[in-house]
Amino acid sequence: MKLQHVASARHLRSLALALVALFLVANAPGPAAAQSRATPPYPGALGPRAVGHTKFDIVDASRADRKLELQVWYPIDAAEATGKAAFYKLGFGTLGITSDVAFENRPVALQPNLPLVVFSHGSGGISVQSIGLMETLASHGFVVAAPNHTGNTTLDIFLGTTVPFSVSAVNRPGDVTFVIDEMLRRSADPASPFYLRIRPTGVGVVGHSFGGFTALATASGFLSVPADPRVTAIVPTAPASSILSDDLLSSIDLPTLVLGGTLDTTTPVIPNSSRPFDLVSGRPLIRVDIVGGTHFHFANICEIGQQLLTNGLDLDFVLDVVTGYSDACLPGAYPLDDAQRIQKLYTVAFFRRHLRADVRYERFLNADYAAANEPDVTFARKNAELPWWWAWYLALYSR
Repeated sequence: MKLQHVASARHLRSLALALVALFLVANAPGPAAAQSRATPPYPGALGPRAVGHTKFDIVDASRADRKLELQVWYPIDAAEATGKAAFYKLGFGTLGITSDVAFENRPVALQPNLPLVVFSHGSGGISVQSIGLMETLASHGFVVAAPNHTGNTTLDIFLGTTVPFSVSAVNRPGDVTFVIDEMLRRSADPASPFYLRIRPTGVGVVGHSFGGFTALATASGFLSVPADPRVTAIVPTAPASSILSDDLLSSIDLPTLVLGGTLDTTTPVIPNSSRPFDLVSGRPLIRVDIVGGTHFHFANICEIGQQLLTNGLDLDFVLDVVTGYSDACLPGAYPLDDAQRIQKLYTVAFFRRHLRADVRYERFLNADYAAANEPDVTFARKNAELPWWWAWYLALYSR
């Protein structure tokens, strides 16, 4: 009787395997579709979508009417890629950068359920510090919202309105949660240009430096600010992770990508990348170090400095005002374009995989790809556990 039971169990398992195989074959793409699945748009460059940009203020009544200026990038339909180019003010009078990519206040693409990504700038920075990354994410199908963290911006430094670091550390994850609230509110508002455009679940957060801390803190919670359960993937970049305790880092149970530069002396990769990689419990957990990269290779630091130089300000002023310009922009520095291409490559691929469930981007998120294609990258990954049938599917149709 026991042998009969075992034989019956084996028969059922074989039948189940056969049914799964039939399902996969029946749903397998044809030659053209398979080729499309096998060759996703390269994540290190602009994607297939045209890009729109807008900005507006939002006010959080629950935090003493805290006001944030919000910049938003989003996909637009190709026919709408016309009109005024986006202009990004730098906080120095009328100085700014005119976009070669984004168009101002064009209608949002006619596509529902676009994933939302929130970007958090560095300490004393600005929401347009990483416009190349913002535009690239939007061109790959994301709505990207970047607040100026009031009290911790470049303008606050010049006006003398900077708040204490400890206050800003609490404000920042609260800002991210409020930005998510506000963008989802607009997506539910028939009068909003974002009506029914933004997916209400599965939000990503990416941030640089103090913004990298912010991405981690939004996932872990910090002091009086709870973790935001709508956030499902994070990319802390050159993160100031030493602010967070071991217990808080260990509590992060989300797919996480930690980016850093080996020559970063502001938030050195040891311990600011190594601690999250050791402690975060989410899977996959990926660490990418750019060999030769510094803290400021993850922002449009050279373009900002060049705008000041072009407008008649001397190099000494730029070196004094634009922190990190000498590290990233003067002769001998690691090429900024290469560093930012790598940043886009991994950030876009990671969010495409974990916010859009696009399995094609797995190919970019492994050590073999880095070894073959990115000689200036040190790559490490702790894998998620996949069901045997899903791993088989990936192997068959994600090559």
